[in-house]
Amino acid sequence: MEPIRDRQTTHPAIEDLRRHIGAVVTLDGSVETLRDQKRMQFLILNRHGGAVQVVHEKAGADDRLAQRLGALTPGSAVTVTGTVREAASVKLNGLEIEAADIVVHSLAGTPLPVAVDSSLEKQIDWRVLSLRRPEQRLVFEVQTTLEQAMRAYWARKGFIEIHSPKLMGTFSESGAEAFKVQYFDRTAYLAQSPQFYKQMAMAAGFEGVFEVGPAFRAEPSFTARHETEFTSIDMEVAWTDSHQDLMALEEDWLVEVLTQVADVHGQALEERLGVRIDVPVRPFPRVSLQEAQAIVRASGHTPTKTDDLDPEGERRLSAHVAREFGHDFVFVTDYPVTARPFYHRRHRDRPDLTQSFDLLWRGIEITTGAQREHRYDPLKAQAVERGYDLEPLSSYIDFFRYGCPPHGGMGVGLARLLMVMLQRSSIREVTFLSRSPTRLTP
Repeated sequence: MEPIRDRQTTHPAIEDLRRHIGAVVTLDGSVETLRDQKRMQFLILNRHGGAVQVVHEKAGADDRLAQRLGALTPGSAVTVTGTVREAASVKLNGLEIEAADIVVHSLAGTPLPVAVDSSLEKQIDWRVLSLRRPEQRLVFEVQTTLEQAMRAYWARKGFIEIHSPKLMGTFSESGAEAFKVQYFDRTAYLAQSPQFYKQMAMAAGFEGVFEVGPAFRAEPSFTARHETEFTSIDMEVAWTDSHQDLMALEEDWLVEVLTQVADVHGQALEERLGVRIDVPVRPFPRVSLQEAQAIVRASGHTPTKTDDLDPEGERRLSAHVAREFGHDFVFVTDYPVTARPFYHRRHRDRPDLTQSFDLLWRGIEITTGAQREHRYDPLKAQAVERGYDLEPLSSYIDFFRYGCPPHGGMGVGLARLLMVMLQRSSIREVTFLSRSPTRLTP
């Protein structure tokens, strides 16, 4: 029987090539660039975000390897076999592969329809090509580490992961923002968040739950920070006294996950994207919405809303906090009832205000959270007060009929978090495939 080939030895990672100097190796990858000169051929092979130079000295008109190399185009998928050599003149990594053979798996068409300097919309049109760039790959490596760190935190805290339905019999946030879909002989809605199901888990005694999954908002928004489909990060926790407990939880969570991202990717982010991950200091500054609006007005901007901050107001408030406190984060708390869903709990001494918060990072909202109303009768009364028909909401409100602990939670947009962290100008740059009011492809 033929022995099983040790693929780690014969197919080493590009970053491990220095340990194989003088050895014959086989590398799979894509062609980044090719220079075909009179006597020499130089090919840059890319794999897993790493790159190495492949060289071949031509041996005359009958050199079949030279012919195969000369026919290559950028983006072609190939397997190269050759000897690893030291090459101090090669700036890439001081190494090169002296080619002995090449297998062409797929020859890329040419010219490529998108370039590095193409518009963002064209980059998205040809996402399969723009994602090949190392800096784009790095974005999703960071995303992977981010989610792993989040899950590690939740696991240590005893949270349970749930996967809630995305087809719902009623809306979960606001009916005006919900996508309606035909569901056999009736209308269903695409979930705007797992809010109702997180609270069901609290009534079921799960105490701490999280979910990372898709959410849908039928908002005709054409801003750099909105998508109609996005990945939502949600947490819900039982036995919280107020929204203050939730803000402390988010501080702890964010510090841990950002520390992990900085440890794993800090150097690469500085080199490739010019981005530094600064782990925030706790506690984060906190201001009430009333205080925030006063700060914004004092800066010379009149907010367009009386019960919320507009985008310009968020930017001005964050700039103020950065100047006064040297902090990139700020919690805005205590939103009026009119600005929040009916299930947010109200302050006992100020029933016109909710125990709620938004978290801003460098002028952009990344989190919305609140203590929930867990009592059956007050919850019904608040829904009626807001003009809701109780019948479509009955399956939700019944969660609380037979006892439910005090609880609260929050939702964070994954792509928006990445956008701010990596200092990108648009959420589409950090979204694998964008969905907007005008885009359903690719």
